[in-house]
Amino acid sequence: MFTGMGAAIEMRGVTVRFPSRGGEVTALDGLDLTVEPGQVFGFLGPNGAGKTTAMHVLLGFTEATAGTARLFGRDVRESIARQRIGYLPEHPDTYRFLTGHELLDTTARLFKLDGRTRRMRIEGSLEAVGIGDAAARRVATYSRGMMQRICLAQALINDPDLVILDEPTGGLDPIGRMDIRRIIGELRDRGKTVFFSSHELSEVELVCDTLAILCRGRIVAEGPADTLVAPGERLEKVFMKVIADAEASS
Repeated sequence: MFTGMGAAIEMRGVTVRFPSRGGEVTALDGLDLTVEPGQVFGFLGPNGAGKTTAMHVLLGFTEATAGTARLFGRDVRESIARQRIGYLPEHPDTYRFLTGHELLDTTARLFKLDGRTRRMRIEGSLEAVGIGDAAARRVATYSRGMMQRICLAQALINDPDLVILDEPTGGLDPIGRMDIRRIIGELRDRGKTVFFSSHELSEVELVCDTLAILCRGRIVAEGPADTLVAPGERLEKVFMKVIADAEASS
């Protein structure tokens, strides 16, 4: 039963199975998850834990085998549920023949933004990700870090209420990672919800309000960051212990 119709994300009993040569692979196993609006929520787990699959269910890319998922009270299978989302994939790519400015303009038009709003959003997004000086260049000329930045600007162009980030600091130098932390903090200050996955645990513990650790498609630890990670303790140590315990008991 759904308990928080105002929740930014609510998943109940979400199971995803994929066919394989040996039968079926279970990527998510009865996943229950609630993310309240205005939180920066860290979604953690080892490779193959099901993090990206869970994100793809929320985005409508993957259909759950069982269970239900909602965004702001709307079933994720409804296209309207995804209009309030911005998404940065783990390996971002886009239309490389466009300039950065043309890419953002095209994206803004897809959201049916008027001319004045488009110009404001493009300028604001470019400024936020620190890539304004490259906006006139074709995306094909961008480095990996610049590609990460322009795709993040693209994810923010519709001023989303929920931003889903899959490994947002991948390919970024220390300055770039600091910029991502700043952007996440600014989104939280504006009341936005940020749901992100990262293997950079030192980055996660700097910005997250709440954490969930996933192992074999199930959440094995969840709670406020300052509760899961005691003062003087490191998230990496907590993460390794939680995963080891989960693996031992499975």
